[in-house]
Amino acid sequence: MRLLERIYDLAIIGGGVNGCGIARDAAGRGNSVFLCEMNDLASGTSSWSTKLVHGGLRYLEYYEFRLVREALIEREILWQIAPHIIRPLRFVLPHHAGLRPAWLLRLGLFLYDHLGGRKLLPPTRSVNLRHDEVGRPLIAGRYSKGFEYSDCFVDDARLVVLTARDAADRGAVIRTRARATEIRQDGGVWLVTTENTQTGERETIKARALVNAAGPWVEQVLASGAGVNAKAKVRLVQGSHIVVRKLYDHAYIFQNADGRIIFAIPYQQDFTLIGTTDRDYQGDPAKVKATDEEIAYLCAALGEYIAKPVTPADVVWSYSGVRPLYDDGASEAKAATRDYVFELDTPGGLPLLSIYGGKITTYRRL
Repeated sequence: MRLLERIYDLAIIGGGVNGCGIARDAAGRGNSVFLCEMNDLASGTSSWSTKLVHGGLRYLEYYEFRLVREALIEREILWQIAPHIIRPLRFVLPHHAGLRPAWLLRLGLFLYDHLGGRKLLPPTRSVNLRHDEVGRPLIAGRYSKGFEYSDCFVDDARLVVLTARDAADRGAVIRTRARATEIRQDGGVWLVTTENTQTGERETIKARALVNAAGPWVEQVLASGAGVNAKAKVRLVQGSHIVVRKLYDHAYIFQNADGRIIFAIPYQQDFTLIGTTDRDYQGDPAKVKATDEEIAYLCAALGEYIAKPVTPADVVWSYSGVRPLYDDGASEAKAATRDYVFELDTPGGLPLLSIYGGKITTYRRL
C-alpha cells in the first residue's frame, strides 16, 4: 500500500456531476484536489437521468420557487458553456381535461418563462393541437389545446467527463476504478484509502477537508470509518426510462392521472426516450433495473395521448437509476424534494461535507 506524503486541500469521494463539479471549481480556485470514483465517471445517477437541463416545471407545484429559479438561470449558462453537448428543445404540453386546468398550466408556464430571467430561449406559445403539426401524433379529436415551451437536452455522462477533464487540466488528480475503502483521521488530516477495483492496488492519500459526493452510496461512505453520526438521511428513489424506435420529431411532456408527468424526447437520431418513473427503492443501487411494472406504466401513460400505441414489445432498451434524494419526510417519492442539502460535520475538528440530492442542471451552483 502506497502512502503519499502530499497533503491535498480537498479530497472528494464520488465521480458524478456533483463530485466532478466540485473538483473543477475547487481546482479553478487554486486548491489541490484529489477525487476518487469506484467505477467510471458518471457511472451512477449522473448517467441515469432524463438527459435534460431544465428548470423543473413540475416543482412549481411544490412551491420550490428558489430551486426552479436557480435551475432556470443555470439552464442558459450551461447552454452557453457547452453548446456542443447541450441544445435547446421545445416541449409540447397538451391540456388534458380532468387533470390540471388550462389556466394553471398557463400560470405555471408564465412563471417558468419569467422566474429565471430567460434571455436566449424562445418563450411559451399556445397551440391549437387540432391544426398545428405538433398535434399530429396525438389521438385524433381528444386534445385541442396545448402549450409549447423551452428547455434543453444534454449528453449527461459527457458533461461529467468534460467537467472532470477540465478539473484535471486545472491540476486536480482524478482516480477512476478507485473505491474508497477506509476514511480515518491521523495527525490533523484525513486519510483516505482507496483500492483499485481492477488490480487491487491500495493507496492512501492525505487531505485537509473531505467531500462525500457518493450519491446513492453517501451513507456507506460515512459508515466506512468517518466517525460521523449523520443526522441527514438519504431517500433512494428509482427512476426508469424506456427507449423505442423514433415516434416523432417533437418533444412532449404528458400529464398522468397520478399527478406525475412523462417526457417523450427525440433521442440519438433514431429513437424516442420515454421517462421517468418515481418509486422508493430498497437494495443495492448498483443492481437497479427497470421492472416490467414500470415499463408497462410508461407505455400506458403514452397510450393516453399518442395515436400509435407503444407496448413493452416495442422497447429497444431500458435503463434505470437511483436518485439519492434528501429524505424530507415526504409521503410520496414524487413529492420528495429535488433540492440539494449539505451536512457539514467536523469530527476531530476536520471538515467533512456530505451532499444529498441535487440535479444536473444546478451542479455548478451546488
